[in-house]
Amino acid sequence: MRILHTSDWHLGRSFHRVSLLTAQRAFLDHLVETVRTREIDAVLVAGDVYDRAVPPLAAVELFDDALHRLAGLGVPTVMISGNHDSARRLGVGSGLMRRAGIHLRTDPADCGTPVLLADGHGPVALYGLPYLEPAMVRDELGAGRATHAEVLGAAMDRVRADLADRPAGTRSVVLAHAFVTGGTVSDSERDISVGGVAAVPAAVFDGVDYAALGHLHGCQTLSDRVRYSGSPLAYSFSEAGHRKSSWLIDLDAAGAVHAERIDCPVPRPLARIRGPLEDLLADPALGAHEQAWVEATLTDTARPHEPMARLGKRFPHLVSLVFDPDEGPARSLASYAQRLRGRGDQEIAEDFVAHVRSGRAADEAERAELRSAIDEVRLDDAVHEVAR
Repeated sequence: MRILHTSDWHLGRSFHRVSLLTAQRAFLDHLVETVRTREIDAVLVAGDVYDRAVPPLAAVELFDDALHRLAGLGVPTVMISGNHDSARRLGVGSGLMRRAGIHLRTDPADCGTPVLLADGHGPVALYGLPYLEPAMVRDELGAGRATHAEVLGAAMDRVRADLADRPAGTRSVVLAHAFVTGGTVSDSERDISVGGVAAVPAAVFDGVDYAALGHLHGCQTLSDRVRYSGSPLAYSFSEAGHRKSSWLIDLDAAGAVHAERIDCPVPRPLARIRGPLEDLLADPALGAHEQAWVEATLTDTARPHEPMARLGKRFPHLVSLVFDPDEGPARSLASYAQRLRGRGDQEIAEDFVAHVRSGRAADEAERAELRSAIDEVRLDDAVHEVAR
């Protein structure tokens, strides 16, 4: 069986206030054409279809058009909700869509109920595990503790139990949206840590032939059978070195995995440039980046006059300007966003405590209080989202 594994479309997202709708439409055109020309048997979308719980109308229309085109090809599509999606909104109409071969898995209760497909070698069971917010699904899944590892482990227990009752030789695929140990993060992924712990071990997927993962935006292989497809577009400058692609997975008669990367169209390359303003304006080696989306980091010890306007004449697609003086008191001009880059909610809160107390860091009891408060806010947000 030939499967196309994608994830993290983030429809409706912009890049430093630049709309990506045209680029996302180009990706979906590429996706449909790949399905048609490479004779794909099933399309997998491992979460974060949209960028936010209530997406803009243009993003919904783009999604609707993509589903119609995939259904028109007669190729089954299985997709799960991610941590950016509203599971309930995404799942609206799933019963009707199923008749057209579009399988939306957004309810944790359905973790052990597969989409059943078949090829010339027999059945293939595809299990969709939507993003599982630990505190919200712990009781429903019978998990021991409200952690990502526990709830995902409980969901996989249901998968393995169902698979054990199926005919011998049934091959299996799991879609999941999670941070799995060994994965490499980017700046554009929303923190999903609970109690300071976000990662789950790859061994949680033991017993299935292939785990199609979403959440991390870089395409990566954790093992031959456990892979992230990554996002089809770059959503932060931390992804400047990424090769954006999908996985074409051939699952043979014995369940062995043969993988090929299918490159996604690149709307515009990303470039990070750094140095004093005058050097960036004059350096001929930077000519290669003049049509790229550019993040410029200025190292001048004093803030130059109108740097954005001056750089914009050479780099018309400059979208981010950062000040990082090489030395001296001007270092305090470094942007707040830059100082927070790559730091989770818990680290930011602890840094704030140390800052307001003149360097005295939070002790263990205080760190536990902060962790509890952050988890409570995250749960509160999730409950309100469900209520809406």
